[in-house]
Amino acid sequence: MAASGEDLEDLPGVGPATAEKLQENGFESYQSVAVASPGELSNTADVGESNANDIIQAAREAADIGGFETGTDVLERREKIGKLEWLIPEVDEMLGGGVETQSITEVYGEFGAGKSQVTHQLAVNVQLPKEQGGLHGRCIFVDSEDTFRPERIDEMVRGLPDDVLEAALEDREIEGSIDDEETMEELVQSFLDKIHVAKAFNSNHQILLAEKAKEIASEYEEDEYPVRLLCVDSLTAHFRAEYVGRGELADRQQKLNKHLHDIDRVGNLYNSAVVVTNQVQSNPDAFFGDPTKPIGGNILGHKSTFRMYLRKSKGNKRIVKLVDAPNLPDGESVMRVQGEGLKPE
Repeated sequence: MAASGEDLEDLPGVGPATAEKLQENGFESYQSVAVASPGELSNTADVGESNANDIIQAAREAADIGGFETGTDVLERREKIGKLEWLIPEVDEMLGGGVETQSITEVYGEFGAGKSQVTHQLAVNVQLPKEQGGLHGRCIFVDSEDTFRPERIDEMVRGLPDDVLEAALEDREIEGSIDDEETMEELVQSFLDKIHVAKAFNSNHQILLAEKAKEIASEYEEDEYPVRLLCVDSLTAHFRAEYVGRGELADRQQKLNKHLHDIDRVGNLYNSAVVVTNQVQSNPDAFFGDPTKPIGGNILGHKSTFRMYLRKSKGNKRIVKLVDAPNLPDGESVMRVQGEGLKPE
C-alpha cells in the first residue's frame, strides 16, 4: 500500500489501474515514483513516456525532492545517517565509526579472504542496540553463491561479548541468563528471525530479488526492527559467469548498473546500509604491488561509496584496507576470523 497520506491516484494521469500496477512493481510512495526514470515508469505502468514524465514531475513536487538545497540542509540530512560497527575498534576507526547507511560499501578480495564472514557478522551486528554498535534493525541477505549459513550466525551471536549479549537479552525481553543454553538458543533464534535470506539463481533473478528487497524494506518500515542492512554476496558472480567475453561486456555493465541503482535505492529510501561483496581478477599489467583488482569496472567503482579490500595474512589474520572513501583517508587494519566471528587482532 502507498505510504500513509500518499495516494498515488492523486497524481495527475494516475488512475486506479495505473496506481495498482505501480504498487505491484514496488512504486508505493511519491518518493519512489519521483526517483524513477520516465522509461522505467512507462514500461511498468503501460503509459506513454511523456505521461510518465508528467507523473514523475508531479511526484517530485509532492515529495519535495529534486531541487537544490543548502549545505546546512545536507548536513542535517547526513545527521540521520547511521553507522554500523564491525565491533573491531581499529576497523571502525578507519571507517569513521562504521559502515554508513544510505551508501554502498563494497568488500572485495580473493576466495577465502573473509568476504562472506563480513556479511554474516554485519547481519548479526545490525540487530544490536545503537549503544552496542548496531542499528536496531533487520537484514536482507541476497545470496548468489550459496554462502549463507545459519550455523555461522549461531556461532557469531554466541561469540559476542558478554555485555553485548546481556543488552541483547534485555532489548528482546528474553528472560534468563547467557549461561543458560535454552536462553541462548532463544536469543540465536531471535537473530535468525530478523535475517531475510533469498538465494539468487542467475543475474535476472538477482535483479528481481533487489526489487523484492524494496518491498520487504517497505513492509517493515514502521517495525521495531526496520530493515537497516542489505547484503549482496556476491554482487558480481552471476554477471561474471553469464556474460563472457568482450562482446558481452556492454550488456553486462548495463545490467549491473541497473542492479546497483536498485539496491542503492533501498539504502537511500529506507536509511539502510548496503554491503556488497565482489570477486577479484588478476591484473597482469601490475609490476608493483598487489596484482589483483575488483571486477565490475568503472560502473561499480563509481557507484560504491566505500571500497574495502580484504586479503589473507598469517593464520586467521586478515588485512582490511580502505581503498576509496569520499571523506576518509586510505588506511589498513588487521582483524582475525575466528570461530566466534570477526575479532580484533
